[in-house]
Amino acid sequence: MKLAETFKKELAPALKTELGLKNLNAVPTLQKVTVSVAISPSKHKDGKLMETAGEVLKRITGQQPVKTKARISISNFKTRQGQILGWKVTLRGKRMWDFVEKLVHVTFPRVRDFRGIPKTVVDHQGNLSYGFVEHLAFPEVRSDEVEQVHGLQVTLTSSAKGREDGTALFKALGFPFQQ
Repeated sequence: MKLAETFKKELAPALKTELGLKNLNAVPTLQKVTVSVAISPSKHKDGKLMETAGEVLKRITGQQPVKTKARISISNFKTRQGQILGWKVTLRGKRMWDFVEKLVHVTFPRVRDFRGIPKTVVDHQGNLSYGFVEHLAFPEVRSDEVEQVHGLQVTLTSSAKGREDGTALFKALGFPFQQ
């Protein structure tokens, strides 16, 4: 059974009783997933690494990424306003649920020396942000074609009202938190 259907039929009613809510519509749910890659300006002088990171992000998410640009110039970081710093993809709907299912069941078990997600990655609004040091954990990336390893950031935005509600939501979805 798909994760979205499982959430509606089984997990949401269980979360309703666990959180003590009266209405099923008040149960926190996922709103969007944002996957982003940031490349240091000093590393992409030739532009090849930046384009490769965009192609990898497109393959991982199944959606065309958008370039992210610097809003202001910062001389200490050698960035200028309007300079391209990375890529990002925002997933909603069916693609979001498919990505979360793949993240929980395939990607986290493939991370090297993975001991669980620390509970501190859930912020005070109930959103989860996790950074992957290597993009090789995703099954769409073949290690023999990788020239340079880069990290990526996954942010799951939820409708939770706080850290406790967000942690309960992500535990119900199957995220492997540290004990």
